Amino acid sequence: MTTNMGAVELNLYEDKAPKTVANFIKYIEAGAFNQGQIYRVVRKDNDNGSPKIEVIQGGANPEFKDFEPVELETTQQTGLRHLDGTISMARDTPNTATSAFFICIGNQPSLDFAGQRNKDGQGFAAFGQVTKGMSVIKKIHQITATEKSEDAYTAGQILAEPVVIESITISQ
Repeated sequence: MTTNMGAVELNLYEDKAPKTVANFIKYIEAGAFNQGQIYRVVRKDNDNGSPKIEVIQGGANPEFKDFEPVELETTQQTGLRHLDGTISMARDTPNTATSAFFICIGNQPSLDFAGQRNKDGQGFAAFGQVTKGMSVIKKIHQITATEKSEDAYTAGQILAEPVVIESITISQ
C-alpha cells in the first residue's frame, strides 16, 4: 500500500480468512483503492466509543461504487486477533463490510469476537498484518487536524485532509 505519507506492506491471511481476503483482493484488482483515503484516526483522546480503541481507518476511492458486502469471518472462526498492526474490515452490523478497513495501533482485544466494542459481540474480521511500514501507520495516527462530523460517534476523528492511498498492489 503506497500512501502520500509512505509505503506499508501487508501480509494477508488467505488461509485463515479466505472470504475477507478475497473481498479485499477484489477491490485491489478493480483499482478501488487507487486514490482511496485514510480518513479516520481514532485515539484514546478522541474516541467516543467504549472501550477505547486506537486505529486508523481507510477505504476505496470515494468515487468507487462498493461491491456487495462480505460475510463476517469472526476472530472466533479464524483464530486471528486484533494485535498491533492487524488489518481488519470496518463494518456496521454483521455481514455489512465492503471496502472500508482499519489498522490497529497496539493490541485491541475489544475488537475480537465477544469483545465489548460492538454491541452484537461478533467483533470484526481481522485478515492480515502490517509487516513493514508500521512507522507510517503511527505517523498517520498522530494527525490531529480534523473536520466537523455530523455523527457524534466520529466527532474529532475525521481527518481534515485525508491521507491519500495512491495504490494497493499485490505481490506474491
